[in-house]
Amino acid sequence: MKDENKAPKEQRSSTPNIFGYPISICFIVVNEFCERFSYYGMRAVLVLYFRYFLRWDEDLATAIYHGFVALCFLMPIFGAIIADSWLGKFKTIIYLSIVYTIGQVVIAISSIADLTDTTGDGQPDNLSLHIGLSMLGLLLIALGTGGIKPCVSAFGGDQFDDDQEKQRSKFFSIFYLSINAGSLISTVVTPILREQRCGSVPQACYPLAFGVPGALMAVALIVFIGGSPLYKKSSPQGNIVLKVCKCIAFAIKNRFKHRSNQYPKRDHFMDWASDKYDEHLIAQIKMVLKVLFLYIPLPMFWALFDQQGSRWTLQAVTMNGNFGGIDIQPDQMQTVNPILILILVPVVDTIVYPLIAKCKLNFTPLRRMTVGMFLAAMAFVAAALVQVQIDKTLPKFPVGDQSQIKIVNVGKTTANVSLDYLSKSYLVEPSQATDYITVPAADVKRVTVYFNNKGTNITTKLVNKTRNTLLVLDSSNYDWLEDTNSKPEEGKNAIRFTTTLPHVENVTMGGVDFGNLNQLSVTNYTFFTKGNVPARILN
Repeated sequence: MKDENKAPKEQRSSTPNIFGYPISICFIVVNEFCERFSYYGMRAVLVLYFRYFLRWDEDLATAIYHGFVALCFLMPIFGAIIADSWLGKFKTIIYLSIVYTIGQVVIAISSIADLTDTTGDGQPDNLSLHIGLSMLGLLLIALGTGGIKPCVSAFGGDQFDDDQEKQRSKFFSIFYLSINAGSLISTVVTPILREQRCGSVPQACYPLAFGVPGALMAVALIVFIGGSPLYKKSSPQGNIVLKVCKCIAFAIKNRFKHRSNQYPKRDHFMDWASDKYDEHLIAQIKMVLKVLFLYIPLPMFWALFDQQGSRWTLQAVTMNGNFGGIDIQPDQMQTVNPILILILVPVVDTIVYPLIAKCKLNFTPLRRMTVGMFLAAMAFVAAALVQVQIDKTLPKFPVGDQSQIKIVNVGKTTANVSLDYLSKSYLVEPSQATDYITVPAADVKRVTVYFNNKGTNITTKLVNKTRNTLLVLDSSNYDWLEDTNSKPEEGKNAIRFTTTLPHVENVTMGGVDFGNLNQLSVTNYTFFTKGNVPARILN
């Protein structure tokens, strides 16, 4: 919507064309590609960064992630006000892109564990410093990406003359294509960068995963500045957002003031603003208000849609992403959206909609939105069914005053095991184990183990909400072990070794040396990423 009271002053430089298009739009399209690569690449790994680097739980990681995304989509209001009132589109894009780039650099620095890692384990020791830098970086990024969002596409449209409507329309199609191309490539590449090894300690390489998007944002800024001599730059035209709000407020105030029956009724409440504002502005506001009505269900859609970067990514962590030679990382699942856009938009526009039209069905844009939202709802039903299946595979850890115990027989004969709380006993064959047995921790004081009718009583060490393993070799040799009490993170497997043999010379797995073992010795837990990890055992 334009303010007709002020004619824009345009600073026109020479604007060479190629195939009827201003060359200046090439810089704008490349800038948008790099900026979207930067934004979506950073956002793809963000929730995993919160969860596994800053060590937040899933609920807090999800809340901060969505708070950041909401801020990014709130900032365009302020970006538009700045551009229309003071700086103009060109300067707003330049200045806020600088803020954007600084934010990307700050969050990349915040992910360097060595800043506070004094123990050499690859984990940050002073989390408050990393959290503070991360929040500062995200705030700058939200201000930058949100601030330039309303300006870049409009600035691209300004490069065309009034008689270039066809070229302008194709430009916006190319512009939208560059957005999805940047999103697609970044959500494929950035998770791969995250999986690279950083330093001497194996860990997720978040500095690289954030650093590359930061570099792309710097490239976007340089490219945009490089096209400066070719741009048409309109001067600020006044704060149209503020003017619209004032017009609506005046209409409501005037209607309330003249609410008595002696005043003639008007067709639309905005008509009460005609005492002060021109008819053209009022007509445009009426059209905007009609469009806003369609936006009522959209917050619900986006609240669900953006779960793909938070809850759906965390859901993917619990699944095996191996597809026969292709290992899909949890944060790469977001690539499905841009892939489907790049495929389905041309297919639907050139095939589906024309076929529907030939069937003489009035498939209006509103009906298209309704069908799309219905399909989105079905997607979340599918996600819920997937989660039901995942929950069936998850271990059931003890809760409340419960504890769990597993008996492993590393002897050569069958063991008969009973717990004083339970009336049943368990026969455990050599080199076999029971499942975890859930019992009230306070009620099981001892475990009785028999080998060849020769038994021994073992005092338990059960504590609420813990898992335990009892290794038994014979009636007089046993070992009590504490097990991990939570599911391993990042889709990893928790592995440790014991043996039924009198002596094992060496055990190695995935390059990790577990050392030598005997029948009652147990290695510490080691966490391996999902997949086949070869083990080597020397007797």
